[in-house]
Amino acid sequence: MPEVAVADAEVREVLGVPPDRAEFEPLPHDPRNGVTAGVWRVTGGGRTAVLKVLTRTKEAGVAWAASNDPRHGSFWRREAYVHRSGLARVWEGHGIRAPRLLECVERPEGDVALWLEDVPGTPATAWSPDRHVEHVHRLGRAQGAVGAGEDHPWLSERFLRDRTAGDTTGADHPDHDEAWRHPLVRRHFPPGLRADLARLHHDREWFLTVMESLPRALSHLDHRPANVVSGGPGTSVLLDWACTGDGALGEDLGTYLTDSVLGHSLPADELPGLAKAAYDAYLHGLRASGWRGDEHLVRLGLCASAVKYVGLTALPPTRADVEPVADGGPVADGEAVADGEAVVHGGPAAHGGPMGHGGAVVHGGSVAHSGPTVLDEPVAQGAPVAHGGPGALPVGLRYRERGLTLAFLAEWAAEARLLAPRLGFPPAPSGR
Repeated sequence: MPEVAVADAEVREVLGVPPDRAEFEPLPHDPRNGVTAGVWRVTGGGRTAVLKVLTRTKEAGVAWAASNDPRHGSFWRREAYVHRSGLARVWEGHGIRAPRLLECVERPEGDVALWLEDVPGTPATAWSPDRHVEHVHRLGRAQGAVGAGEDHPWLSERFLRDRTAGDTTGADHPDHDEAWRHPLVRRHFPPGLRADLARLHHDREWFLTVMESLPRALSHLDHRPANVVSGGPGTSVLLDWACTGDGALGEDLGTYLTDSVLGHSLPADELPGLAKAAYDAYLHGLRASGWRGDEHLVRLGLCASAVKYVGLTALPPTRADVEPVADGGPVADGEAVADGEAVVHGGPAAHGGPMGHGGAVVHGGSVAHSGPTVLDEPVAQGAPVAHGGPGALPVGLRYRERGLTLAFLAEWAAEARLLAPRLGFPPAPSGR
């Protein structure tokens, strides 16, 4: 049980039982994240709730450290403010809601305890492509209706810039010759991908400036399938509002699509078709809510959002055969994983498997695959991918999926370079 003396009154208030009659189940979360002290499912008195403790004192690397700046992407108190202010309910009329806040407690040592609804829905990591498309249509309606009108002093600004600040092209970046000569990379990464990623690094500042100049919308900014749960007919439940703030139209959609394959919810072969259907649905949702802007600017926001993944590249070869999969793919030192903290809302998850109440509903990100990582084995292009089942993916398949996804992001980046000058932006430094 976490901090028994402090949690006593909280357990009685939320569950109506003394703490010795409540069961605390630790839920996995990314230890790198400096904002989250811990997450537990708490059961007692015939009820369940999720306890998430926000902190500013946990040691973390620079990229994941908690910030006291209310506008920074990692401001440690933001999720509490979003829930307490009611902002998390702003999209409810358009089919997207947040878990209900049961209690928010300011603890004496300075931490904040969030007691949240234990959502019983099926996580989007187990959805079909059609259900993903339905969800992003709801997202378009919500962002088109709300727009950028909501503002509070603790909403994040320039989130992409904060999140990619550590992704450089210097010696500390994992893009080096040895990594790209590794057999797994050579076998599974498409030709020319290294040059495409280097170009994305080179144009990083241009992409960020474009994204910051596009039409704005209140954005979740960690909008991934791992943070979405079914909430009944025509409704989605969106978890982990810690990054919420100002974003470009199309930015949340770009994150959702990319992480649907980087998190292995869907095969990378399905990304082009899903991206087309989802973009059309998102745009239709915007129009249905009364948005009348230039759709080419939305398209630019979607494509330019590729800059968020500027840190994803080849793994150092010494880690390639042993690194476990997490949501967002293999993790290398200094490498960006799918954006957001790693917290499972509902317990350990098998990869994409069906979940019910008490199953693995992700609350804040990265669900590691169960089981050991297996050695490389041949994977033919177009071969069926065993997504949606338990266990680890073969390492060769993981690399093929990563390579295909990065190649798709490179295509988005190329489209953004062509589209932006037509809309009045200066050309990218690397040209069109």
